Amino acid sequence: MGTEPFGLLIVAAGVVLILFGLLWRGRVRRPFAPLRALEAQDRIFARELRRAADMAIAAARRQAAPDEPAIIRVDDVIRVMTAQFGHYPVPREQAAAALRERFEAGACRTDCLTDAYD
Repeated sequence: MGTEPFGLLIVAAGVVLILFGLLWRGRVRRPFAPLRALEAQDRIFARELRRAADMAIAAARRQAAPDEPAIIRVDDVIRVMTAQFGHYPVPREQAAAALRERFEAGACRTDCLTDAYD
């Protein structure tokens, strides 16, 4: 019974690939560039924080009476960020900065009040 060298080579290559896959497993999920991954996380966090500020402003406007200004607190932004996006803890300074940015961009000075400037 003769063995073909080509078939033996394919089997050996398959075994090597399986062993390589077993050794490599778990490392694929780690980023190749940790700094780039951290920068991406920071961008995502900032985007979600701005979105949470927009959501808090919209909720305060819906809850306000027709003749009263909407009151938006930094704690409302933190609450939305935790509930909607699952981030905990949220730094109060960053939440206040995002609320100030969205407060000014959304033309809220006419019908809203906030504690983000304190």
